[in-house]
Amino acid sequence: MPVIDAPLELWSTSSTDDKVAVIRAVYNQVLGNPYVMESERLTSAESQLCNGTLSVREFVRAVAKSDFYRTRYFESCAPYRFVELNFKHLLGRAPNDQAELSAHIQICINQGYEAEIDSYIDSDEYSEKFGDNVVPYYIGAKSEVGKKQLNYNRTLSLFKGYAEVDSATKSSVLVDSIATNLPVKATRSQASGRIAAYKDATEKTFKIVVKGSKFDAPRRVSTTEYIVPGSRMTPQIQRINRTGAKIVSITEIV
Repeated sequence: MPVIDAPLELWSTSSTDDKVAVIRAVYNQVLGNPYVMESERLTSAESQLCNGTLSVREFVRAVAKSDFYRTRYFESCAPYRFVELNFKHLLGRAPNDQAELSAHIQICINQGYEAEIDSYIDSDEYSEKFGDNVVPYYIGAKSEVGKKQLNYNRTLSLFKGYAEVDSATKSSVLVDSIATNLPVKATRSQASGRIAAYKDATEKTFKIVVKGSKFDAPRRVSTTEYIVPGSRMTPQIQRINRTGAKIVSITEIV
């Protein structure tokens, strides 16, 4: 079975069957190959797509901001996993490096869930790859001239086959490779749909660097470092946010 999906585009002349295929493809790509119950479908957005008042890009945005996506990936996964899946689902590739991953974690922390989703869909990269009417697909799983083999291997590591549901894995697959800038072994999906992965990110330890004003001297800014296990990273980030401090960086401690 091929690893790379073919582009699927909606045209003004598309038939009803074509539109149904596009809707199904968006759900599969953006939601990570789930089973979507009738009650979970975005019927209003589907109707708008079919009657031409909503583009594929805006339908993708609606699905990515749905309660379905938020519950399974933002609220239930470690931050690194959430961001790496946003790259996979919305841009069809893995994160390029630690700087890119950290930048998106900062968007999540400082601007919130919806801003993080918008940052992909409103990007120049999304426009160049998919425009308004192409369903996102795994471009990053294809070796390209001028592109690093490292990124190709990482995208293959995120792709676990057509039988795998992304929400089944809560921890990051690429945290080691990206934090150390080392390659991963390119492994195609097995019959089970699973591939060998790195140690569970919840078992790792991370350093969170925070800047914030001192309570006794508002003009003085302090820098604080928190050392936390991956399993407690999300609660710690939430506590930091409640204090009004700003997270500067999150790095793995090797």
